[in-house]
Amino acid sequence: MSTALTLLPDFALILLGYALRRWMVALGDHFWTGLEKLVYFVLFPALLFNAIIKTPLSFEAIPLFGVGAAAMLGAMLLALLARPLFSLTPISFASQFQCAFRFNTYIGLAVAAKLHGAAGIAAMGLLAGGMVPLANLAAVWMLARHGEASVWRELAKNPLFLATLAALAWNLAGLTLPTPAGQFLGRLAEAAIALGLLAVGAALKLRGTLGPAGRGAAAYFLVIKLLAMPLIVLAVARHIGLDGIHFDIALVFAALPTASSAYILAQRMGGDGTRVAWLISASTLLGMLSLPLWLVLLS
Repeated sequence: MSTALTLLPDFALILLGYALRRWMVALGDHFWTGLEKLVYFVLFPALLFNAIIKTPLSFEAIPLFGVGAAAMLGAMLLALLARPLFSLTPISFASQFQCAFRFNTYIGLAVAAKLHGAAGIAAMGLLAGGMVPLANLAAVWMLARHGEASVWRELAKNPLFLATLAALAWNLAGLTLPTPAGQFLGRLAEAAIALGLLAVGAALKLRGTLGPAGRGAAAYFLVIKLLAMPLIVLAVARHIGLDGIHFDIALVFAALPTASSAYILAQRMGGDGTRVAWLISASTLLGMLSLPLWLVLLS
């Protein structure tokens, strides 16, 4: 329980971001859009790079990737059942499909830092970086018939994926950062988590009518993301004997709410952005309750 309670300050930052977006209207939407871009393109890549280059790499991380991939693939298979179960149009289904398995890296890194410090950030960064191609491949493929986006173009523009690749290359090459450069990255990393969580809260949107079929489908996708994925991790991790920090990070990864980038992708590819925005917001708010409950298992 004490582990779960340590997340209260992080969730308080999310709620503060939501409140500031509604109360300080003078800031304008452009302020929050700019903040999200700053976090996404500068601060979080710096956080990932700084953590991964300091972490010794070994083959021990391979089971972690296997468990993460199993959870995502299981969620995708369950999400495919939503099409015959609910009266969804093809574009609406394709848009919401990604909400069953995409993950909010901002929250994941914040929780990993609370659990295991720099080692937790590095482990979550490696897992998230490894799962980004799989998540983007599935999401873009499902929406591809309705737009012109390329999977590889999406990956080439993903700063978290690129930062992970760069950090891995730097680490494997045995390079070291000059002290001033390390301190510079450290300052950026310190700002990343707090501003990232404020941006998550500012993006929450729960307006809009889903309709009876829409509510049923939304509930189904939320159950997959917040319940089924962690259960898959528990089953697979116990089967292969994954434990320690890697077990903790795998469980946190699976229990994360949906990433806000799912809305951006749906909008850019002509999808059902309204329902995706609702699902992201609902999963974030529900995740503030479900994630601490999952973390009780780690106490």
